[in-house]
Amino acid sequence: MSFAPFDWIDDEARRRADAGLVRTLRPRPAEPELLDLASNDYLGLTRHPEVTAAAAEAAHRWGAGATGSRLVTGSTALHADLERELAEFCGFEAALVLSSGYAANLAALTALTGRGSLIVSDAGNHASIVDGCRLSRADTAVVPHADPEAVAKKLRAHGGRALAVTDSVFSVDGDAAPLPELAGICRTEGAALLVDDAHGLGVLGEGGRGALAAAGLAGGDGIVTTLTLSKSLGSQGGAVLGPAPVIDHLVNAARTFIFDTGLAPAATGAALASLRLLRREPARAGRARTVATALYEQLTAQGLTAVCPDAAVVSVQAPSPDAAVRWAADCRAAGIAVGCFRPPSVPDGVSRLRLTARADLTEAQIATAVATVLRTAPLT
Repeated sequence: MSFAPFDWIDDEARRRADAGLVRTLRPRPAEPELLDLASNDYLGLTRHPEVTAAAAEAAHRWGAGATGSRLVTGSTALHADLERELAEFCGFEAALVLSSGYAANLAALTALTGRGSLIVSDAGNHASIVDGCRLSRADTAVVPHADPEAVAKKLRAHGGRALAVTDSVFSVDGDAAPLPELAGICRTEGAALLVDDAHGLGVLGEGGRGALAAAGLAGGDGIVTTLTLSKSLGSQGGAVLGPAPVIDHLVNAARTFIFDTGLAPAATGAALASLRLLRREPARAGRARTVATALYEQLTAQGLTAVCPDAAVVSVQAPSPDAAVRWAADCRAAGIAVGCFRPPSVPDGVSRLRLTARADLTEAQIATAVATVLRTAPLT
């Protein structure tokens, strides 16, 4: 009898194909051929000459790689400068840079909870939060989306060490979490609040300082935030920001920090250059929000169903997974790159196109994007 240990993969592939959920890699060329409304480059900085020059200079000076974990040889002066300036910009006491936003969420959730503690997690949270909850070994209660009272009930029933976690801006629909209400509940119940500000940094708050700054909560007691350097800052990596004792604890307890190679110097230098550029040009944040509003208003005025954006994500409903795939492909054929979200990426099972509002889009490009999405929209 022959042994075929991966035959089950063929069955999984057939099930994905039948459900219209096959995903494929599509390498992009170095020079953009499409108008980009699919990436997370909210401020249009990933190709900015200052940012790319900083990445190149950092690689020349510090080397192509970090060479080791941050606790061995992977920390450079660039990492320290970025951490200091991120914390200052966002209004927190300290920051810790990791190799990705995913790693940052795993670090915070696993190091700040554990057996016997409780995590209360919004049903719409990103997959990195879901995985962090699973790895934490804490009891996890998933509550309905954007429902502060459900969070309060879970925290009151637990009575011990607890943490509530939420995206600041949800990546599927682009709606914002009720942060003031959540912070008040956590304060009353003695729980920590962890906010993933991946889609808020650079877009929300004065000059793009983030969702917590916009809500007047930055640096508050019991509040920790994670963010990514790969969206508004146009680079790669992630960070955790919070009180200095919390950051010191992560250095000593967070496995995705301790045992992972440090962020490469080029990415660190690029993120630092983007942050400094944003400080110098704060209007970029407001422009990203203006573009999002324009996309939403023009698409819905023509009968499409979309979620009113709270930041820079514009989510447009599609009738089915297959229709969403065809719609995105037709947009691409017409010269526009858009995101396509289908189950299991969307917890409510509703497939969508996701459009990124970038600060550097012109009025003519906005009009072209709207016309293309409308022209290619599926009838059913």
